[in-house]
Amino acid sequence: MFPVPTSAFLTRGVGVHRYQLTAFELALRDADIEQQNLVSVSSIWPPRCVLVQREQGVETLRPGEITFCVVARAETNEPGRLVHASIGLARPTDPAMYGYISELHGYGLTEAASGEQAEDLAASMLASTLGIEFDPDAAWNERRQTYAMSDLIVDSMSLTAAAAGDAGGLWTCAVAAAVFRFDAQAPVQ
Repeated sequence: MFPVPTSAFLTRGVGVHRYQLTAFELALRDADIEQQNLVSVSSIWPPRCVLVQREQGVETLRPGEITFCVVARAETNEPGRLVHASIGLARPTDPAMYGYISELHGYGLTEAASGEQAEDLAASMLASTLGIEFDPDAAWNERRQTYAMSDLIVDSMSLTAAAAGDAGGLWTCAVAAAVFRFDAQAPVQ
């Protein structure tokens, strides 16, 4: 049985290469997680898990270790085609409660639009779990105010990698990830 992660960090990267796999590798390098054996997990932010800065989290990584993460990945070899990969995060006020991570990836969205949608997804999942009444058809900014007034959600955020497909038809890969750690870290300031 695996322990519950005690910290996590968010990271993102973009890679371009003539081979699809190498473009993915370069995106992982840009995100500083290329030396890990990544294991994709689903979307729960563990209770009492501390969010740390990317640099702090990367410092704890050891090459070759099994590393659990929620990952979003999109790639294209079509010139000019927009790719996006976002991680949304919503954490409850009560640290003993779990939160949500959303992964969003695909084509055609800008960095801002993808990030907003990923954050909205994570916050809406958490709000639903916490029993916060909200109109799912309302604009994100309106729902965000509803969530804030409830005092049950401490924060929500997103991190996005987005790029236009290489003009010469090389593979372009965008990656975003929430990377879990099993050691205590100082909280993000």
